Amino acid sequence: MKPILALSAVCILLTSVSCDSKKEAAAIDRGTPPATQSEAVRQVLAAKPSGEAVAIPKARATVKPGDVVTLKGQIMGNRAPFVEGRAAFILADTATLTACTEDCGSPWDNCCDTPEAKKAGTALVQIVDASGQVLKEGLEGQGGLAKLAHVTVTGKVAEGSSPEILLVNATAISTGK
Repeated sequence: MKPILALSAVCILLTSVSCDSKKEAAAIDRGTPPATQSEAVRQVLAAKPSGEAVAIPKARATVKPGDVVTLKGQIMGNRAPFVEGRAAFILADTATLTACTEDCGSPWDNCCDTPEAKKAGTALVQIVDASGQVLKEGLEGQGGLAKLAHVTVTGKVAEGSSPEILLVNATAISTGK
C-alpha cells in the first residue's frame, strides 16, 4: 500500500509548467480505451453515486479512513491526471481549481493555479480489488472518463488518507454535471 501512497502523493503534488510552454503538449496521447474491461471496473462505472457531494477541501479536513464520501469535480489537477496503467485518476474541486483555457495545450493541468490550491482541491480516486490493491488497468476513455470530464464519485476513504492527501476507493463513478 505504501508504494501507491507515494505514487499518489507524487501525482497530486507535481508542479506544472506555465501555460506559455503548453503548445507542444497539444500532441499528448489522450489514451484509448482498453479492449477489455475488468468486472470490478464495469461494476463501479455502472453503479450510481449516492449521497450529497462534499467539496474536496472540506472532505480533506473532515473525513477519515473508512468513511464513505461522495465527491464531485473534474478530472484535472496535473498534466497527467490519469495514473498510467492503474485504475486511478485525480479529481479536482471546480470551486478551488479552474482549467486553463487561454491558448493552453493541456488545460487539465491547472497551470494557472498555485501548487497550494492544487493540493487543497484534489483527491486521488482509485478502483481497488478485493484485497485493496489498485487495479492494473487504465481508466482513461472508459465510461466517459476523460481529461476535464465532470465526475461524481462515491467511495470509501482509503487507509493512508489524511488532510495532506485524500485517497478514495471508488464504489460508484458517473460522468456528467
